[in-house]
Amino acid sequence: MSDLLTDNVNDGAAIPVRFTRLYLTLLVSLTILLTIGQGVTQWRLRAAQDELWVIRYAALQRHQSQQIAKLALQLGDPNESSRFNMTVAELRQVFPAFEKYHLQGREGKVYDKQVTVENSRKVQKLYDEIRPEFDAYRKSANRLMALQNQAEVDEPDVQASIKLLLSNEKPFLEEIDAIVREYTGGLRAKLAALQYVEFYLFVFTIVVLIGIGLLIFRPAARRLRETFAQLVEAQNQTTAANRKLLSANKSLKETRQQLFEATRIQHRQEMDDQKLRTSYLIAGQEEERKRLSRELHDGLGQMLTAIKLQIEGLEANIVRNTPPELRSEGAYSKNLNTLKNLVTQTIQETRTISNDLMPSVLSDFGVIPAIKMLAENDRSDTIDVTFKTNLTGNQERLDKNIEIMLYRVTQEAVSNAVRHAEPSHIHIELMDEEKFLCLEITDDGRGFEFARNSRKGLVKSVPKTNDQKSGKKIQRPPSQGLHNMQERAKLLNAKFKLSSTPGKGTRIQVKIPY
Repeated sequence: MSDLLTDNVNDGAAIPVRFTRLYLTLLVSLTILLTIGQGVTQWRLRAAQDELWVIRYAALQRHQSQQIAKLALQLGDPNESSRFNMTVAELRQVFPAFEKYHLQGREGKVYDKQVTVENSRKVQKLYDEIRPEFDAYRKSANRLMALQNQAEVDEPDVQASIKLLLSNEKPFLEEIDAIVREYTGGLRAKLAALQYVEFYLFVFTIVVLIGIGLLIFRPAARRLRETFAQLVEAQNQTTAANRKLLSANKSLKETRQQLFEATRIQHRQEMDDQKLRTSYLIAGQEEERKRLSRELHDGLGQMLTAIKLQIEGLEANIVRNTPPELRSEGAYSKNLNTLKNLVTQTIQETRTISNDLMPSVLSDFGVIPAIKMLAENDRSDTIDVTFKTNLTGNQERLDKNIEIMLYRVTQEAVSNAVRHAEPSHIHIELMDEEKFLCLEITDDGRGFEFARNSRKGLVKSVPKTNDQKSGKKIQRPPSQGLHNMQERAKLLNAKFKLSSTPGKGTRIQVKIPY
């Protein structure tokens, strides 16, 4: 076995496998050996236990024979005549048990305990020798058990039965003692043999353990010590290498963290720059809208009003200088009315454009009156525009940039719905929640499909239309207004959410954190 260990000098991977194989072989061998020894011991102990039951019942016959002789003497004693019936009843109870145990003993059986042993020749010979005494006991006991009254005891055959029983008592006791001694001697011999077997098994086990320790465990322990020394050395080398790797990894992490931080700062700077440019652009747009609104109102609006006044003056002068009979027939009257109506419509359209560019009510009174006026202006016979809010006029006005953003998002959303969605109802809701100021615009129009772009965010997908030449469905370009609403919300760190389903309408939600 030690050769199996020493052959593994150049094959370290096979040492654990072969050592495990040897150890399992040892363990299985010892298990088998101990199992066999335990099995033999248990088998012999069960056999000895069975013989003890046979010996016990054989010794019980000695006691029962003495009890039967005592009962016979009581029957023959005139002084015990008062206990005649009790004595006969006790004899009838004791003798059947005595007879049963004796007959079972001849066969080496105890039916009550389901025990069977093989009687030796000497025991069988002793049972044959005791048969006459047992027959005498049986004959006398049968006669005595047949007694009906005390008077029958004096009969000659009854007295002869008593004398026969008493004369065979001593020989029966001697012979039954010999049977018990023979049983006991055989049991002792078997127990002594069992002791020798156990001793030999113990010695053999000790010898096997010593041999295994010398031939297997000692070489294996030496090989394991060498292997452990190699493992310790390898562990030390691995630890040193790990320290170097940890140092390099730490440097790499620091470099990566610095790179990540620099990238994050650069990205944040780019986002801030983009947000700043966007804010400047939107501020410029608002200023340009304000300038155009002022120019339209103060310049073009005043000029159109002056033109209207001139036309009205011209119309009044013509009426004064024209005879009454010619006033109804002149074509100039109809043309002047048409021109005056056209100028009036132009003035109204100019005011509407000026108000859309920068409503004065927004800057003068705030976003709530501005959105109310927007809803009223866009309301028509086919489209119902409603506005709901829990903000009151007594509250402090919102920041200027927030008011502009809320108004422009609402204006763009309502304009898109009116121009593209064909809704019957548009609802505007501005609510002051615990941590947010929430603006929501919903309509029940046609809705649309939209996709998300990684650079520009949500991109509106306008419903497809048919090409007049080819008849094929074409996709119109994405709406720039939707992108503008997103950018305005992003500048104020607001959450912009768009949900739309074709045929079920659109909902735009903006949440501005306080």
